[in-house]
Amino acid sequence: MFGLTFEKLLLIGVIAVFIIGPERLPAYSAKFGQFVRKLKEMSSGAKDRIKEELGEDFDEVEWKKLDPRQYDPRRIIREALLEDSVPGVGDAPSRTSMSPITAPVASESAYAKSQARKRAQRDPQAGTPFDLEAT
Repeated sequence: MFGLTFEKLLLIGVIAVFIIGPERLPAYSAKFGQFVRKLKEMSSGAKDRIKEELGEDFDEVEWKKLDPRQYDPRRIIREALLEDSVPGVGDAPSRTSMSPITAPVASESAYAKSQARKRAQRDPQAGTPFDLEAT
């Protein structure tokens, strides 16, 4: 948070105690406590309002589907680099090689599917496209 460490915050607090003084310290600490409570109420109120406005369709489980830890970057990179379909490349990892935090992944990424679709649309007899003006 803004490069502030615990030690810096503690030093700021000690300096504030000396500046405020012992006679005004209880009043300022009470005001700070009220501020923290008000901030907590505002955040919980915003959360409740979001749930209310989104309705019953809002579900905590849907947010878990977007967790980036469920994707295997090695598989995504491998599929992006290899355009030919090689058996076993897009397969999900075995249960023994999976770590406990990774979830099962889809067998093929969107990039690999789009590349396969492009290869299927090309005419196999046409050959490689060549532009005389570009070379």
